[in-house]
Amino acid sequence: MNVTDAVILMAGTGSRLRGSTDTIAKPLIPIAGRPLISYAIDSFDQAGVKTVHAVVGPNGDELAAAVAPLLRPHMRFHAISNANWQKQNGVSLLTAAGNVRAPFFLAMGDHLFESSILDRLMAQTDVSCLNLAVDRKIDSIFDLDDAMKVRTQDNLIVAIGKKLENYDAIDTGIFLCPEIIFDYLRRSLKDDDCSLADGVRLMAAEGNALAVDIGEAWWQDVDTPEMLARAEEEATRLKR
Repeated sequence: MNVTDAVILMAGTGSRLRGSTDTIAKPLIPIAGRPLISYAIDSFDQAGVKTVHAVVGPNGDELAAAVAPLLRPHMRFHAISNANWQKQNGVSLLTAAGNVRAPFFLAMGDHLFESSILDRLMAQTDVSCLNLAVDRKIDSIFDLDDAMKVRTQDNLIVAIGKKLENYDAIDTGIFLCPEIIFDYLRRSLKDDDCSLADGVRLMAAEGNALAVDIGEAWWQDVDTPEMLARAEEEATRLKR
């Protein structure tokens, strides 16, 4: 399968990480001497992505100017401004509608992950559904209370939410998305706002959301100073 496009959501302000720095945009925070976002870009390059779409919010022009040079010469960078950046991440993804070629990868601007996760997503044959990379190594999750929990039945997602009591996997924030995800997000809007989880929940209710186990692969959300310290320790897993 060829996946040519990827969307990275980086419209948030990263307020939970401000204990570590207040002078640099979250995707540019150095991890092992490199900007955090550069690791995701490298993984997308290894997966064959040609165009990276970055959804940006406040100071988006400055952030885009700093991120664009991190791409390989054969890759294209496209910044998408989200005027409603204070709303949830489902609204951020909706701003990419009409700009991206499906199926496309989706990742968060504050996540580190091994490129093998993208390989597992590309190995899926049903790209008409949403494919969400999930981690079943629940004991290894750094901040389980804040993690997005997932309940599955075979490879179908049947429930998703941070407050789920019964779950068997964790949402990694890495997706292979079909075009119809935008329709589901629009249907999920309440007061012109929605989260990605709202869209996934609606897709799951109609049997259109699949869980893809990442196996032994590593990923890390970098959302607090403690997570940043953990990421620094583990970043050697991510080889350029």
